[in-house]
Amino acid sequence: MAISTDTHFVHKVWQENELSKMVEGGVPYPLVSDAGGKIGTLYGVYDEQAGINIRGRFIIDPDGIIQAMEILSPPVGRNVDELIRQLQAYQHVRQTGGNEVCPSGWRPGKTVLKPGPDLVGNVWRVWKPAEAFK
Repeated sequence: MAISTDTHFVHKVWQENELSKMVEGGVPYPLVSDAGGKIGTLYGVYDEQAGINIRGRFIIDPDGIIQAMEILSPPVGRNVDELIRQLQAYQHVRQTGGNEVCPSGWRPGKTVLKPGPDLVGNVWRVWKPAEAFK
């Protein structure tokens, strides 16, 4: 979901006049109004003086645990491709019960790592960064 201090009316206009032109049908998740910044305060992104939530992205697993977060000031946009890559990586790790982990730049179908004592000091033998970022 996306949360901001904007009203649900602003979200509706933003979805219809802006987001729907960037993503066919608009964003496929709820836009939530956080008037007063209570949710933003809990996540440390509410700017009380400005009365807004600073751009923050949180990946929260099904157990309610924050697995990743990114906070950006307004002049810099987020990288949706990186968000999707991270979601896929966390889903992969969860599906394998943690028996496989995803190195930097991992994409579905690329090399994963099997954590354990044998991997310590040997990541370089398994993971080839030049290949991972192709």
